[in-house]
Amino acid sequence: MQVLEYTLLIFLVVCAISVSFSKNLLNSIIIFMSYSLVMSIIWTLLESPDLAITEAAVGAGVTSLLFFMTLKKIHAIREEGTENE
Repeated sequence: MQVLEYTLLIFLVVCAISVSFSKNLLNSIIIFMSYSLVMSIIWTLLESPDLAITEAAVGAGVTSLLFFMTLKKIHAIREEGTENE
C-alpha cells in the first residue's frame, strides 16, 4: 500500500511542476485536472471521503470546466472547421 501512496505523491509533485512549465494553456488545464483527481485519490486513502468528493467535484469538475469555458471565450481553443488552411 505504501508503494501506491509514494507513487501517487511523486505523480502529484510531477503534475505540480509540469503545470508551471507548460506553455500550452489547454495542456495546463488537463494537468491540473489530473492533479485534482490524484489528490482526490490521496484523500480517499487518508480515509477522508468528504474531502475526496469535494476535491473531485470542485477541483477536477467545476474549476476545470470554468477554465475550459474561459479558454473558449478568449478564443484560445479553436473550434473544428474554423481553422484557416
